[in-house]
Amino acid sequence: MEIKAIDVKKLREKTGAGMLDCKNALSKTEGDFDKAERLLKEQGLAAAVKKSDRVTNSGKIFSRILPDKGILLELTSETDFVARNSLFQELGKKLLDTVAAQNLTAPTEELQLMVKETIGTIKENMQLRRIVTLPVPPKDALVEYVHDDRIGVMLRFSLADPKAKDNPRVKEIMFDCALHAAAFAPLFLSRDKVSPAFLKEQEEIFTKQAESLGKPANVLQGIIKGKVTKLLSEICLLEQPFVKDDKRKVSKVLEDLSKEVGTKVDLAEYAYMKLGAE
Repeated sequence: MEIKAIDVKKLREKTGAGMLDCKNALSKTEGDFDKAERLLKEQGLAAAVKKSDRVTNSGKIFSRILPDKGILLELTSETDFVARNSLFQELGKKLLDTVAAQNLTAPTEELQLMVKETIGTIKENMQLRRIVTLPVPPKDALVEYVHDDRIGVMLRFSLADPKAKDNPRVKEIMFDCALHAAAFAPLFLSRDKVSPAFLKEQEEIFTKQAESLGKPANVLQGIIKGKVTKLLSEICLLEQPFVKDDKRKVSKVLEDLSKEVGTKVDLAEYAYMKLGAE
């Protein structure tokens, strides 16, 4: 069958594999994009996991922390010029106001109408793409960080003693964890949050890669286990080497903090949003 250049280009952008490798993968899978991507991973020609998709839009990530929840909101535009426009900035704040007041968790017709009204004034297309809300119990603490308007993170920490919210050292580490999440774009909070189906798929990919080495079965199992462990350390927030001390995992940093301040501090939940990513 004929393999279209646009499909080869799309597969290359998503996997980072070479043009010829992408074309061959599409040919072998009869044009099935998902199967071609899987084949490239099995051959070691593409990353087993993509942390995020390429940024394809201008715009801004808006965030707000309220007493009972946190909100991340993605508003895109065609150009950076419009993203810096005061009307665009005001629209983002009004959208946050409405989301907060109505306890919304997804774009609604009312929100989309607000966007369309601003489009009519600015004369450039805009889109409210996503809303993420993070509820927070009274004893917990939320921390937010937005990097360059393009990456927004929000972390919820569970505190055994609510007074720890005001501890300068606790505040420092919680914010550092937010910086870490923005820098490393974790896919999951911890190992136990990784779906069995996702993990099974990665193990199958690693098995295909390992079998090509021609090693004994017991050696192959060790290789596969090592690859899985390495993968989890890359994609799970609590397993990642801490951004300010790569000798310790994020989980170890929080464990040490808990001992230092005399009360348990756990990272319970997080949200990550990158402008233009799926």
